Amino acid sequence: MIGVHKQEVGGVPSLVVVDSNRDKDALPTVVYFHGITSAKEHNLPLAFLLAEKGYRVILPDSEFHGERTTNQIADVRIYLFNIVLQNIKELNDIKSFLDHQGLILDGRIGVAGTSMGGITTASALSHYSWIKAAAVLMGSPKITTFAKELVAGYKKMGALPLTDEEINQLYDKLITYDLSLQTEKLNERPLLFWHGDRDSVVPFDHSFSFYQHVTKLYQQKDNIKFLREKNRDHKVSRFAILETVKWFEKHL
Repeated sequence: MIGVHKQEVGGVPSLVVVDSNRDKDALPTVVYFHGITSAKEHNLPLAFLLAEKGYRVILPDSEFHGERTTNQIADVRIYLFNIVLQNIKELNDIKSFLDHQGLILDGRIGVAGTSMGGITTASALSHYSWIKAAAVLMGSPKITTFAKELVAGYKKMGALPLTDEEINQLYDKLITYDLSLQTEKLNERPLLFWHGDRDSVVPFDHSFSFYQHVTKLYQQKDNIKFLREKNRDHKVSRFAILETVKWFEKHL
């Protein structure tokens, strides 16, 4: 039986999805981050399928989302990149907690996410060499470029409560997490991209052009894969979910 346990993991409100008969065992583990305005519960179908394959899956609530929602912020989308940076910090907290509990089998930990969660995943690869495999579903590995595009759009609408100095400080931070500027950090680690080519929220070209560049850097071609879903907008398909499960089953 697959169990869903609500608990704090490394101080982060999360759902832990795992075979109930093995919930105390060391297992290969996947941390899956949700998208902006979403919450941890929305990724239970994928987590269930991974748990059936013998994985422990951690679904954390990002800052200002789910159990961490606050009425003080009218539009969390404005703080997308601050939330991504907080996700990356908390990913390390989650991993440290699991390590301390002896719950990660042979260091086999993977990271994945949808949209904002995909951006988190790509950015985390630039900082944490302990990530063994990853999957980016309709996210951008070009975090600085994406931030500049969104800021330009918000400025046109006059809806950005940040000064130019604060914006430039954010860019400076994001550069240090920008995987597209430090592709050597991939170090041939297994990385899957899935993206709908009609995505109107996160540009398809960000992930596809990145893939076209880094695939040339991989000696082990099976470790890098891009799945393009035609005529798909910004919504994860069942195909994407099943392929993500297959990816971790093969590489983690």
